[in-house]
Amino acid sequence: MEHLDDQERQEVWANIKDALFNDHIDQFRAEFLELHPYDQARIFEGRDVDVRMQIYTYLSPEEVADFMEHIDYDEVEPFFTEMDPRFAAQVFAEMSADDAVDIFNELDKAKVASFLTIMDGEAAEEIKDLLHYEEKTAGSIMTTEFVVVKAGMTIKEAMVHLRTEAPDAETIYYTYVINEDKRLVGVISLRDLIISEEEWMISDVMNERVVSVSVGEDQEEVARMVRDYDFLALPVVDFQDHLLGIITVDDIMDVMEEEASDDYSKLAAISDVDSPDDNAFASAKKRLPWLIILLFLGSLTASLIGRFEETLDKVAILAVFIPLIAGMGGNTGTQALAVAVRGIATGEIEKQGKWKMMGREAGTGLITGLSCGILITIIVYIWQGNLFLGLLVGLSILLTLIVATLAGSLVPLLMHRLNIDPAVASGPFITTVNDLISILIYFGMATVFMNLLI
Repeated sequence: MEHLDDQERQEVWANIKDALFNDHIDQFRAEFLELHPYDQARIFEGRDVDVRMQIYTYLSPEEVADFMEHIDYDEVEPFFTEMDPRFAAQVFAEMSADDAVDIFNELDKAKVASFLTIMDGEAAEEIKDLLHYEEKTAGSIMTTEFVVVKAGMTIKEAMVHLRTEAPDAETIYYTYVINEDKRLVGVISLRDLIISEEEWMISDVMNERVVSVSVGEDQEEVARMVRDYDFLALPVVDFQDHLLGIITVDDIMDVMEEEASDDYSKLAAISDVDSPDDNAFASAKKRLPWLIILLFLGSLTASLIGRFEETLDKVAILAVFIPLIAGMGGNTGTQALAVAVRGIATGEIEKQGKWKMMGREAGTGLITGLSCGILITIIVYIWQGNLFLGLLVGLSILLTLIVATLAGSLVPLLMHRLNIDPAVASGPFITTVNDLISILIYFGMATVFMNLLI
């Protein structure tokens, strides 16, 4: 199957919609099911409700489940709501348990209870077990559809067992080994199973140095482990090392996208990223809390400028450079903030050390501050013919950039130390705080050296 772009999908839809509308079930199924589930999902979600209802009648719950797993779980509620409840419950039963749980977390509790009541008992119990785990932990994203073998098995016995269980497993590239107490004791790759002699024991072939994560581990930390070790799957255990589930690399990709989106929204001072389906009220509700906080911080900036009214009366030209100095401080702080938040998210700061990063940022602020300070001093002197005014603006830029750079990197580190998401130190927040600092530096120095300016 080759990847289709949007235009090619539209061409495919043009070919199969006649079969759909003219009740040519076999033709529609043959052409639609030939597509990759990702392309099926893109075609499906672009249709109106009447067309989707017709598609449900032509496909089995298992076939619908295949492409539903390729739609963002926070966007599928309308699809499951419009389905016949019994059909929807069957679709959930056919999905990977972890994907079904992700969708259930977005649904109303009454709907979840209804689907679980209708659903096949075994599938419902599996999903219920996963629903108990706290969101954004290893337990909430793991799947229980995996294959285990016992350390006392022979290779031949393990292969027979694998052939039986593999159709229902999410991945078989890693097979985890448990002892009689169901504790995780090792892992063996599919390659090692294939090349080993049939009479060899699993305990002699398995790798005992298996890396696992606790069921309560944060999903971001799990994602970092998968990235660092290049795993295709990662076992999840309880505090006694009992194997509870596995997290596969496709789940980790979803986590990385979710965390990146979450961090982006916080850096933009939005409680949650706006959805294209949000109305104006919903979008305003997400943005308003931070804007109100920033409004009060901005009022402090205005109040601070008011305290230097006498200085402005004596040297009115000082007002011209307020936006320049405040803007430079905000921009520099935002740059440092982005570096710090990324370093915390990727774990790079832990490797290189916080003090080393702070020293580097201080050096960066000093170099950029000197460069910009010297340049603006020359410009102001040529423009206004006042050397002391140029030196004041240049020195203010120098100090502002040093302080703003340190603030942009220090605030996320402090929040991280207090177990607060460092992305909360958003760009607008840092910008407003640095506005206050830069104004204080600028007018403080202007007041001290007032005689030289006049």
